[in-house]
Amino acid sequence: MNILALDVATKTGWCNNDADGVWDFSIKRDESSGVRLLRFKAKLKELFNLSKPDLVVFERTSGMHKNSIIVQSELHGVLKSFCEDEKVDYKAYSAGEIKKYATGKGNASKEMMIKACIDELDIQPVDDNHADAIWLWQLAMEDMEQ
Repeated sequence: MNILALDVATKTGWCNNDADGVWDFSIKRDESSGVRLLRFKAKLKELFNLSKPDLVVFERTSGMHKNSIIVQSELHGVLKSFCEDEKVDYKAYSAGEIKKYATGKGNASKEMMIKACIDELDIQPVDDNHADAIWLWQLAMEDMEQ
Protein backbone atom coordinates (compact mmCIF):
# COMPACT_ATOMS: atom_id res chain seq x y z
CA MET A 1 0.00 0.00 0.00
CA ASN A 2 1.30 3.45 -0.92
CA ILE A 3 0.80 5.75 2.07
CA LEU A 4 1.39 9.49 2.27
CA ALA A 5 1.96 10.73 5.84
CA LEU A 6 1.70 14.43 6.65
CA ASP A 7 2.49 16.42 9.77
CA VAL A 8 0.42 19.36 8.58
CA ALA A 9 1.47 22.87 9.67
CA THR A 10 3.22 25.93 8.28
CA LYS A 11 6.26 23.65 8.08
CA THR A 12 4.73 20.39 6.90
CA GLY A 13 6.67 17.18 7.31
CA TRP A 14 5.82 14.52 4.74
CA CYS A 15 6.76 10.94 4.04
CA ASN A 16 5.64 8.35 1.50
CA ASN A 17 6.93 5.00 0.29
CA ASP A 18 9.60 6.62 -1.91
CA ALA A 19 10.66 9.93 -0.37
CA ASP A 20 10.24 12.34 2.53
CA GLY A 21 10.98 15.91 3.50
CA VAL A 22 9.58 19.22 4.71
CA TRP A 23 7.55 21.87 2.90
CA ASP A 24 7.64 25.45 4.21
CA PHE A 25 4.40 27.38 3.72
CA SER A 26 5.45 30.53 5.56
CA ILE A 27 3.74 33.64 4.28
CA LYS A 28 6.04 36.14 2.67
CA ARG A 29 5.76 39.88 2.98
CA ASP A 30 2.66 41.32 1.26
CA GLU A 31 1.03 37.88 0.75
CA SER A 32 -2.40 36.93 2.01
CA SER A 33 -2.81 33.91 4.27
CA GLY A 34 -4.69 32.20 1.42
CA VAL A 35 -1.40 31.83 -0.45
CA ARG A 36 -0.38 29.19 2.12
CA LEU A 37 -3.46 27.15 1.21
CA LEU A 38 -2.80 27.47 -2.51
CA ARG A 39 0.83 26.40 -2.11
CA PHE A 40 -0.20 23.45 0.05
CA LYS A 41 -2.75 22.31 -2.54
CA ALA A 42 -0.16 22.65 -5.33
CA LYS A 43 2.33 20.50 -3.38
CA LEU A 44 -0.36 17.88 -2.73
CA LYS A 45 -1.23 17.79 -6.43
CA GLU A 46 2.44 17.44 -7.39
CA LEU A 47 3.01 14.60 -4.92
CA PHE A 48 -0.26 12.84 -5.81
CA ASN A 49 0.69 12.93 -9.50
CA LEU A 50 4.11 11.43 -8.74
CA SER A 51 3.20 8.79 -6.16
CA LYS A 52 -0.55 8.04 -6.47
CA PRO A 53 -1.16 7.32 -2.75
CA ASP A 54 -3.78 4.79 -1.68
CA LEU A 55 -4.13 6.38 1.75
CA VAL A 56 -3.25 9.72 3.32
CA VAL A 57 -2.60 9.87 7.06
CA PHE A 58 -2.08 13.01 9.07
CA GLU A 59 -1.67 14.24 12.61
CA ARG A 60 -5.00 15.34 14.06
CA THR A 61 -5.42 19.06 14.85
CA SER A 62 -4.27 19.92 18.35
CA GLY A 63 -2.24 22.45 20.23
CA MET A 64 -2.38 25.30 22.64
CA HIS A 65 -1.70 28.25 20.34
CA LYS A 66 -4.82 29.65 18.69
CA ASN A 67 -3.10 30.83 15.51
CA SER A 68 -1.36 27.48 14.97
CA ILE A 69 -4.65 25.62 15.43
CA ILE A 70 -6.35 27.88 12.89
CA VAL A 71 -3.60 27.37 10.29
CA GLN A 72 -3.55 23.62 10.88
CA SER A 73 -7.36 23.39 10.63
CA GLU A 74 -7.43 25.36 7.37
CA LEU A 75 -4.74 23.11 5.87
CA HIS A 76 -6.61 20.01 7.05
CA GLY A 77 -9.71 21.30 5.28
CA VAL A 78 -7.73 21.67 2.04
CA LEU A 79 -6.25 18.20 2.53
CA LYS A 80 -9.60 16.49 3.16
CA SER A 81 -11.24 18.25 0.23
CA PHE A 82 -8.33 17.29 -2.03
CA CYS A 83 -8.50 13.65 -0.92
CA GLU A 84 -12.26 13.58 -1.54
CA ASP A 85 -11.76 15.00 -5.04
CA GLU A 86 -9.04 12.41 -5.74
CA LYS A 87 -11.11 9.61 -4.14
CA VAL A 88 -8.28 8.71 -1.75
CA ASP A 89 -9.03 7.55 1.79
CA TYR A 90 -7.58 9.49 4.70
CA LYS A 91 -7.12 8.90 8.41
CA ALA A 92 -6.01 11.06 11.34
CA TYR A 93 -3.87 10.00 14.30
CA SER A 94 -3.42 11.98 17.50
CA ALA A 95 -0.02 13.40 18.41
CA GLY A 96 -0.03 11.14 21.47
CA GLU A 97 -0.54 8.01 19.37
CA ILE A 98 2.37 8.92 17.10
CA LYS A 99 4.67 9.82 20.00
CA LYS A 100 3.82 6.68 21.94
CA TYR A 101 4.47 4.53 18.87
CA ALA A 102 7.85 6.21 18.25
CA THR A 103 9.17 6.50 21.80
CA GLY A 104 6.86 4.60 24.14
CA LYS A 105 5.80 7.93 25.68
CA GLY A 106 2.65 9.73 24.56
CA ASN A 107 4.08 13.05 25.71
CA ALA A 108 7.50 12.73 24.06
CA SER A 109 9.30 15.96 23.23
CA LYS A 110 10.31 17.09 19.76
CA GLU A 111 13.89 16.21 20.60
CA MET A 112 12.86 12.68 21.63
CA MET A 113 11.04 12.17 18.31
CA ILE A 114 14.13 13.26 16.37
CA LYS A 115 16.39 11.06 18.51
CA ALA A 116 14.09 8.06 17.98
CA CYS A 117 14.36 8.58 14.21
CA ILE A 118 18.13 8.56 14.42
CA ASP A 119 18.45 5.71 16.93
CA GLU A 120 15.65 3.39 15.78
CA LEU A 121 15.44 4.06 12.04
CA ASP A 122 18.92 5.40 11.26
CA ILE A 123 17.31 8.44 9.61
CA GLN A 124 18.48 12.02 10.25
CA PRO A 125 15.29 14.10 9.96
CA VAL A 126 15.38 17.71 8.82
CA ASP A 127 13.41 18.79 11.90
CA ASP A 128 10.69 17.61 14.28
CA ASN A 129 7.98 17.96 11.59
CA HIS A 130 9.92 15.61 9.35
CA ALA A 131 10.47 13.17 12.25
CA ASP A 132 6.75 13.19 13.05
CA ALA A 133 5.85 12.45 9.42
CA ILE A 134 8.34 9.57 9.26
CA TRP A 135 6.96 8.02 12.46
CA LEU A 136 3.39 8.60 11.27
CA TRP A 137 4.20 6.73 8.06
CA GLN A 138 5.74 3.88 10.08
CA LEU A 139 2.65 3.70 12.32
CA ALA A 140 0.22 3.72 9.40
CA MET A 141 2.18 1.03 7.55
CA GLU A 142 2.05 -1.20 10.63
CA ASP A 143 -1.68 -0.52 11.08
CA MET A 144 -2.40 -1.46 7.46
CA GLU A 145 -0.51 -4.76 7.85
CA GLN A 146 -2.79 -5.86 10.70
